[in-house]
Amino acid sequence: MAGLPVTPAGDNTMSTLAHTSITTARTASCITTVDGVQLYYKDWGPKDGPVVTFSHGWPLSSDSWESQMLFLAGHGYRVVAHDRRGHGRSSQPWDGNDMDHYADDLAAVIDALDLKDATLVGFSTGGGEVARYIGRHGTGRVKKAVLVSSVPPFMLRTDDNPNGVPIEVFDGIRKAQRENRSQLYRDIPSGPFYGFNRPGAEVSQGLIDSWWAQGMQGGHKNTYDSIAAFSATDFRGDLEKFDVPTLVIHGDDDQIVPIDVAGRLSAALIEGAKLIVYPGAPHGLTETHKERLNHDLLAFLRP
Repeated sequence: MAGLPVTPAGDNTMSTLAHTSITTARTASCITTVDGVQLYYKDWGPKDGPVVTFSHGWPLSSDSWESQMLFLAGHGYRVVAHDRRGHGRSSQPWDGNDMDHYADDLAAVIDALDLKDATLVGFSTGGGEVARYIGRHGTGRVKKAVLVSSVPPFMLRTDDNPNGVPIEVFDGIRKAQRENRSQLYRDIPSGPFYGFNRPGAEVSQGLIDSWWAQGMQGGHKNTYDSIAAFSATDFRGDLEKFDVPTLVIHGDDDQIVPIDVAGRLSAALIEGAKLIVYPGAPHGLTETHKERLNHDLLAFLRP
C-alpha cells in the first residue's frame, strides 16, 4: 500500500530557493512550490553519487519506480523521485494539472535539492514531463535523458498527426473515470498495462493491487485532468531541444502507448537518440522487464 502523507520532521525552518520564476521551500520530505503545492519526494542513495531523477506515469506515484531506485542506489547513484502534483502524497490543487506545471514542479525539485549533472528518467506521462522540462528549462542541470514507454512526441490524432490515437479512446478513459475510477484502476492493470490480457501471461495480483492503491491515492480531479495532459500535449518542439545523450526504451507490444505512435518517433526526432525495443514487452515494462531495464539504465548511466 502506498504511504500516508508525510509530516515534515525536525527543524521547521524553511529555506527559500529560486530558479528563474520558480521559488520553493523545502522540508525533510516535501517541497512547496511557488503556487503553494506540496510535492512529496524520495531521495535515496549516497548524496555524493551521480544523480538520477525519476518521473512517474499516470495515475501512479514515485512508488512505481522503487525497483529501479533500489537497484541504482545500490550501485552508488543518488536517486530522486517525487509524487506529481495531485498524485500520491503530494497536494491536490484544483488547477494547474497540466504539463507545464508538471515540468515546473520537476524543476522545483531539481533546484531545491541543487541537483546537477542529473540523468532525467521518465515513464509514460513522466516522459512527457521530462520532455517539457527540457523544453522549458533547458539542460543546464541535465547530463542525460531516458524515455521509457513514454507519451512523446504527441499521442492525439490530429490533422497534422494522422497516425495518433483517436480522441474517442481518451474520451472513453475520461468517461470510465467519471463513472467509477476505482473499477477503472482495476481494469487497466489487470488488462493491457502489464499485458496480463495476453494469452499465457503470468498475472501478478500484487502488481494490480499496487497500481490500484497508487492511483486511488491521487486526487480524482487531478488524475482526470491529467488524461488531457498526457494525451493532448504536443511535445514535438520539446524533443527538438534535446541536446544531451538520450535513450528511448519501448516495448513493441505496448497497448497503452503504441511504439509506432511514440517511442520510434521520439527516437527519430531527438538528435543522436538511441532506441532499444523490448520484443513482446507491454507498457508497464518497469515491472515486467525490470531486470533488463535496470541493467540497461545502469549501462547507459556509466561513462
